[in-house]
Amino acid sequence: MNIHTEILGNLHDPEWADKVRRTEIETVGLDQWTAQKSRFVARSDRDREYAVALRRHTQLLDGDILEYSPETGRTVVVRIRLSDVLVADLSALCAHEPETIVRIAFELGHAVGNQHWPAVVRGTKVYIPLTVDRKVMDSVMRTHHIEYVDYSFQPGEEVIPYLAPHEIRRLFGGTGPDADVHHHHEHTHAHAH
Repeated sequence: MNIHTEILGNLHDPEWADKVRRTEIETVGLDQWTAQKSRFVARSDRDREYAVALRRHTQLLDGDILEYSPETGRTVVVRIRLSDVLVADLSALCAHEPETIVRIAFELGHAVGNQHWPAVVRGTKVYIPLTVDRKVMDSVMRTHHIEYVDYSFQPGEEVIPYLAPHEIRRLFGGTGPDADVHHHHEHTHAHAH
């Protein structure tokens, strides 16, 4: 089994998207937690195993290319499945007096902060990635029962369009489609930093 020690490029780069168009794409599906690791073994959709051993602090991104072989007409691409996100909606608070808004916002901040959950605030919504089991997060929210705050769990893919790249990195650790703005791995293609 080959050990992949570097990322060749990313499908979100137009140059690479054009190159791989003429090859068969083999996908290595990872959850967002495995994608944070620099060393792992994963199976592809063709039931082949791929060993990955990247430099420390290298961040895999959705669409990263592990292998590209125009001779054999094959490309191996990483696809990252995003976890759900707890979305707390505070829009019902807007109709209340400032003292109530401050109190409720503080209560929510205390509940989330006490769990050490990262969060992103966008408009009247607070996005919190699943850092523990969904049942645990649901239990914490029900236990605190913060008035005027509705919450639901939404797929990460549905939340991404509403977020800026730095917010995507905060929620998903660089796994979103636009997260390649500040790569931590070195690419040989044009937009490497």
